[in-house]
Amino acid sequence: MGQALDKASLAREASFELVKASAEVRSKAISAAASLMRENAAQVVAANALDMDRARKAGMKESLLDRLYLDEARVRGIADAMDEVAAQADPIGRVLDGYINADGLRIEKVTVPLGVVAMVYEARPNVTADAFALCMRAGNACLLKGGSAANASCMAIAELCRRACVEAALPADSVAYIEDDAEHTQTAELLGAAGLVDVLIPRGGAGLIQTCVQNAKVPTIETGTGNCHIYVHADADLNKAIPILLNAKTQRIGVCNAAESLLVDEAIADVAFPKLVGALADAGVLVHGDEAARAAAKEAGALEHFEDATEDDWGREYLALELSVRVVSGLDEAIAHINRYGTRHSEAIVTESYAAAERFLNEVDASTVYVNASTRFTDGGVFGLGGEIGISTQKLHVRGPMGAGALTSTKYLVRGWGQTR
Repeated sequence: MGQALDKASLAREASFELVKASAEVRSKAISAAASLMRENAAQVVAANALDMDRARKAGMKESLLDRLYLDEARVRGIADAMDEVAAQADPIGRVLDGYINADGLRIEKVTVPLGVVAMVYEARPNVTADAFALCMRAGNACLLKGGSAANASCMAIAELCRRACVEAALPADSVAYIEDDAEHTQTAELLGAAGLVDVLIPRGGAGLIQTCVQNAKVPTIETGTGNCHIYVHADADLNKAIPILLNAKTQRIGVCNAAESLLVDEAIADVAFPKLVGALADAGVLVHGDEAARAAAKEAGALEHFEDATEDDWGREYLALELSVRVVSGLDEAIAHINRYGTRHSEAIVTESYAAAERFLNEVDASTVYVNASTRFTDGGVFGLGGEIGISTQKLHVRGPMGAGALTSTKYLVRGWGQTR
């Protein structure tokens, strides 16, 4: 048995103890971890500096370096988010339904922990703390497998979380970090840990996610990549559209809720396109566009920021200052384009038409759909979840930003008085 299976077995044992722990005890563990993060921020930042140095030497691109980077302010922010989770209402033991059936049995449907939650993720050390806090809030043990680029950072954070569990009189193995290896044998072990792991959640790029989804022998929640669209409708207010587009594309380019595609209605293309493409060029965004977009770029004097789009561009997640741009013939074509090329993450329409907005909300197939707002809001903290373990783009169990409540299952509790069938 390798490292991953050893730790999974210990986490399984810890999960049986967590079931017994009160909401107050679980909150205490999370709060203790947050306090330790603040007290040891310099230690975490020093570990992160080792990761950053290795990542720069390996040529990691800037958008991923931003996700990897920690300073003391970011560490304090992570700790604050953990405290928010600790203060949340307990998601365990909620009665979702209750009734007495024809046999006189008293039946209740209640929320219970999943058990052991495994996370496989890339160069995102904050995921280590988020996963621990959310899993602990929902009474789950967690197994964490970060990428090699963030090993030092993740291990430092995980060790603080283990110390916090002990402070709260809970098993240290309620959280375990699995070190990366060059052959990825530990990841393979984790994907095959049926009977030890109750659910696996991959978080990262398309390659990582699909590797997990296609090879896991344990139940998997797919957290999607983000080919997110902004559709500027015929009845759009350009004074809203331009700031929304720039925020969605440029506020933070290396995240899954950043916009990667712009659709403009042909009814306003002559007026809107040059302004939109010009604003993108001023922000340093390279446009991959159709013929209409090329004409707009020429009119805006921005051809140096333009390339002709290929079929591959319509479905691409750039994670860079790049954007695909296309003219569509109306709402029907916009919705069809998004449902074909989108990744079911976050989609937005800019319009003053109530009818168009409602159709877009109802017909676009995505976890989160916006009217007159940036896609950048798709985030567990922003949605009031106190953090997220990922954004699910699938339809079974959970969808959208996943907080602690998403890390629960249900159980039927049946009380009788001697009934037999």
